[in-house]
Amino acid sequence: MDESATPRSEPKKRRVPLVPKISKKTAVVGAAIGIGSAAIVAAMLYANRNNKS
Repeated sequence: MDESATPRSEPKKRRVPLVPKISKKTAVVGAAIGIGSAAIVAAMLYANRNNKS
């Protein structure tokens, strides 16, 4: 018999994708970047509010 035609009786192991853990330092840096980006957008909106006609 052809081996490729018979199903394997061994159970297949599921591969769980590894999720990288976020360290405290990475979280702080990410929060700082988010706050800084929001501050820049707010400053640009504030600076351009008198230019509307």
